[in-house]
Order: sequence, then structure tokens, then C-alpha cells
Amino acid sequence: MKLSSDNLRNVALAAHGGAGKTSLAEALIFNSGATTRLGRVEEGNTVMDYSEEEQRRTASLSSSFFQYDWKKHIISLIDTPGDKNFFSDTKTCMPAADAVVIVIDACTGADIRTEQSALFAKDNNIPAMGFINKLDHERANFRQAFNSAVNSLDPKPILVQLPIGEKEAFQGVVDLITLKAYGFSDGKPVPKDIPAGMADEVESERAELIENIAEADDELLERYLEGDEIKDDELIAALKNGIKSRQFMPVLCGSATANLGITLLADFIVDALPSPLEHAPFLTTDGEEVPVDVNAPFSGYVFKTIVDPYAGRLSLIKIVSGSLGKDGSLYNTSKDSKERYSQLLYLAGKDQKPIDYAEAGAIVAVAKLKETYTGVTLCDESRKLVLTPTEPIAAVISFAVEAAKQGDEDKVFSSLSRLQEEDPSLGLDRVAETKEILLNGMGMVHVEATIEKLKRKFNLEVVIKSPKVPYRETVRKKVRVQGKHKKQTGGHGQYGDCWIVLEPQPRGGGFEFVDAIVGGVIPKTYIPAVEKGIKESSVKGGLAGFPCVDFKVTLDYGSFHAVDSSEMAFKMAGSAAFKKASEESGGVLLEPVMNVSVIIPDDFTGDVMGDLNSRRGRVLGMESEGKYQVINAHVPMAEILTYAPDLNSMTGGRGTFVRNFSHYDEVPGDIAKKVLEKISEELEH
Repeated sequence: MKLSSDNLRNVALAAHGGAGKTSLAEALIFNSGATTRLGRVEEGNTVMDYSEEEQRRTASLSSSFFQYDWKKHIISLIDTPGDKNFFSDTKTCMPAADAVVIVIDACTGADIRTEQSALFAKDNNIPAMGFINKLDHERANFRQAFNSAVNSLDPKPILVQLPIGEKEAFQGVVDLITLKAYGFSDGKPVPKDIPAGMADEVESERAELIENIAEADDELLERYLEGDEIKDDELIAALKNGIKSRQFMPVLCGSATANLGITLLADFIVDALPSPLEHAPFLTTDGEEVPVDVNAPFSGYVFKTIVDPYAGRLSLIKIVSGSLGKDGSLYNTSKDSKERYSQLLYLAGKDQKPIDYAEAGAIVAVAKLKETYTGVTLCDESRKLVLTPTEPIAAVISFAVEAAKQGDEDKVFSSLSRLQEEDPSLGLDRVAETKEILLNGMGMVHVEATIEKLKRKFNLEVVIKSPKVPYRETVRKKVRVQGKHKKQTGGHGQYGDCWIVLEPQPRGGGFEFVDAIVGGVIPKTYIPAVEKGIKESSVKGGLAGFPCVDFKVTLDYGSFHAVDSSEMAFKMAGSAAFKKASEESGGVLLEPVMNVSVIIPDDFTGDVMGDLNSRRGRVLGMESEGKYQVINAHVPMAEILTYAPDLNSMTGGRGTFVRNFSHYDEVPGDIAKKVLEKISEELEH
């Protein structure tokens, strides 16, 4: 098999969870003859949702891929997840497509993730079309679904088909370009007469369609306004141009589970959606444009990684320019190294099938590349470049992960690192002061699914719990104390004596050590040892054992013994001086404060701002971003550990947020008292 650019169509299916993307993919694949049965999501037998976690949850948790033949073309489908917990994968896989089919649920309309799918397509300058699905369902409402798309999606949705009936009466469609009606038999279109009762609606919608399409072609628009007849082939040519330039989004309709209208969609994908050669140029990190060109040197990027503990790493590559043979070498610009591959593959669900050759625009896979991960650019060594990677959506929830079985601690971190290769939206950290492994994800379901995958792939069981807040301590007032270490054990003794001044620094000022010794009362060789003793002692502050920060120490006096003094003795003296000074100075508890940006529709602004205030948040400002408001705030980390599900509940799933560390600030007295009491109880326990 060979993947040639001109007869390829790379199409992503994207929408809100439950809109029927996987069912649509199954129907397209089944009608092509690539499978012998129409898979059902609820029965767990689809070729696209093949992992145990997906079958158990009856939902897509990761993008899946399938290539099938249709009308002498190869269609490469990307079935993306629609659940908020796994939606980052939709964002990172979509740029590998050359067009997006936005699936609109006829029962619920264009939901929030449908809107975001259209925004991802816009951000990547990828043409889009719509498909109103589930028209045979009990609550289907074609007009309502289309109007919701018009009100929320970009570019402008335009109708290319009308349904004949809906709900249990849905039986066919009318093509507004050719003015032909179709019923269906075993999924295949059967020509029929346009129902008499639809004649006025068809005439009105066709006139609007011609006007919308003509806007993509100035000459055609002028002829239309002058009353000239527009031929079907002229309409189709202008339609293709309008799709390619993202002037509009043509909308078709049908039912995936009933296999009604799917063959007409398959025809439309081949006839109207752009080939990879028409894709907008890709950008390098230096701002250079790299067009999709078969004759240029090879370049491509890894947009997804699939990890198998036994078979190794499978890298999915979007070929941007040039071509690849069935084996060869690739240059990894990120690692400045060569990678060899021995087999070129394409994916058909969970199956991997070998191919001999693939050209620019194709999506291929290679196995067992040693230093290649998601986001890496691969190219010909004669033209080194770095293509701009798509950043995953930032994680919003964190859990501490512990091995359920003693002795598995190191395995847990290394195995989660392998899963992170597969899912870059996962965050993984080791926190030194709390001695915890933190797993960061897009939501509770995302973390749970990762834990399930950890068990299945690596046979590791873990326990998850809320992470500890990494508090800090600082000092309250300026004090001067003596630290003395004196020990006589026969022979040489130990003697170190120092006086220090401890005082607070401005927040974020860190640690400063000042040598103010005069007259040689402490020899120069011992002064670094005093500083080292203070540093090591400050790792555990006197208040609650948290690291002490933002303080200044001035060493101004001391004494030594010609025989018994040593670096170790002065290190111990420095440590004793700090402990004594921090007790006398009075400790202050500091907490991490996060930058939080909450993106919500206008309707929820008041509720969300009130909630942020109740979390001790300080709203910094608000700005508009299209139809959404962005609220920027500082919020203590302790108050937003469970913010993701709370925001989801507050906004009906329409709110999102990003967070990152900002600074440390003093914990209010009453709250600090509760924190210290809780820590004391834990230590006693």
C-alpha cells in the first residue's frame, strides 16, 4: 500500500462527548467494507474504542485512527475524545488533520466541547464541515440543533442537506445543491422524489445556500445578483473554495447508528474537503513557513505516542514535506540525533499494518524510536528545522500517588512517566518537602483512567489522596543570639562559637548571609561552615518543620580554640544559632498562592467571582475573549485543590481554568492556627 498526497483525505471527527463521533466513524468504516459489522459503542465492540478503559466507560478516552478506501481515495479518520477530561488529546491531534467534521447532536445541539472543537480548528486554520447526527432519536430537533450551531460555531454553518422527517419518521435527505432526494437501503442512498410538502422549504433553503456559496466567489456572486443561472458544477467548485478558505462550514445530516446519510457524507469528504496538498503551511519555531510539498526534503512531527510495556513506543507522525519509504533513518532535531526505523505502518484501530511508501500529508507510525517523543520534529539532515508543536491543555487537578504495595515506589514514578509519554496532558512531579509523587490531570475521571491504565499495562496498584500543601516558614522579627558547640571527649575536643543577627527579608527575598567578622575572632576558614550549618538547619523551620525562607543572617562575633575548633564544630554552632534565633524571632507560616485564569460565559461571571472571593481569592481583573470572560485572580493553593469539579458544577461544564504558581504569602492567623493544629495531630498520630 502507498499513501499518495493527492488521493488522501485526513479528517478529524470532533465534538462534545456523546454526540456520536465513534458511531459515525464505525459507520464510515463499515460502509467502506473495511469491517464486516457495524460496531456499537454501548456493546463495547467498536474498532475505534478498543482499550479496556474505553469499553468499560463506553466513551473515547484517546484519539484513535483508521484508514479506509472510498471512491479511489484513502480516508484517514481521527476519532477524537469529547470528554473534558481527555479533550487535550483532541487539541494535540487535530493539527494532523486537513479538515474537521464537527459532529452536532440533534438532541442537544452544539455543546461546549463542540464550540471548543471549532475553535481548535480555527486556531490551526483547518477547514471544517458539520454533521447533524442522531436525527432518528426521540428528542431530535433539526432546526434547533442547526440554530445552536449558527449561534456558537465558526465559520458560519450553511445547510447543504435537509432531512426528510425526524425522530422515528426520519427516512432520508434532500441535497440542496443537486436538488435530489434520497432514501436509504442497507446504508446505501436510493433516489426518490422530494416530498411535496417540502417543496417551499427546499426552494427557500437552496436560494440561501446559493447566496452563501456565491459569497466565496466574487464573479459568481455578481452573476447571481444579476439573476444568472448558477450551474451545479460551478456551485460545487465555489463550495470547495469556501470550505478551504474557511468562509463557511457546510452542514450535512443523518444518523450514524442507523447508518442513514453516512455514504453521502463519505462522498462529500472525497468530493469537497481539501487534500493534504491544500493544507496551510506549517510554521517552524523561527517563524518560517513549511508548505506541504512532496518534492521537498522530508520533515514531519510526532503528534501522538502510544506506549506498550512489551512492544515499546509507537510514534505517530504527520509528514509535512517529502516522503518516507518502508525503512530508513530520521533526524531528531530536538535531540540532535539520528533514529532508525525498520517498518513504516498505518493504523486501523488497534491493528498496525505495514506500508511501503507515504508522501507529504500522510499520517504514519513507526515503532521503537529511542529518543523521540510527542512534539518532536523529525526531518532530513540536509534541512534541519523545528516545527511548532501544539501545547496540551494545562492540567487542573492534582493528587498524591502512593504505591499500594511496599517496594513499588520507584516503579510507580517510572511507569507513570511512560504513561506521560502517551498522554502529555498528564503532569508528574516529585515534591521534595512533602516527599509525594503528584499526578496532575484534566479532572478526576482523567486521573482515575490513568490509574486503571497503570494497573492494566504495568500491573501496579496505587492509592491516591489529596496532596499536601507545600507550606513555608519565615521569621517575624530581628533577634541576636549566640550559638555554641563545645564538647570534650579526650584528646582533641570540639569547639565552635558564633553570634548571629537573624532578621526577615522582603517576601521572595530568599536567604542572605553577611560576614561581618572583624579582628579574626572567627578564622576565615570556618565562616563558610557557619553558613552551611544555618542553611541545613533552615530546611526544617522551628514553627512546624517546613523550609524557612526569606531571611538574612549576619555573623558578627564569636570565638575559637586553637586546637579544638574545626569546620564541623562551627557548622554545629551555626545550626544551633539558627534554631535558637528562629524560636526567639517567632515563626510565620507562608502558603503558595496561584495565578488562576477562569474562562467562562458571561452568565456565570457573578457566581464565579463570588466563589473566588469565598476561597480567599483576590480578583486582579477581567477581560473579554470572544463570547467568554476571563477572570484573573490570585488564590491560595489550599483553596483550589478541588476547584475543577466545583467550577464544572457551577458552570454546567462550560467553565475552564488554568493555574500556575505565583508567590508565597502569609497565612491569616486563624487559618494558620488550624493548619498547625492539624500538623501537630498528624505528628502525634
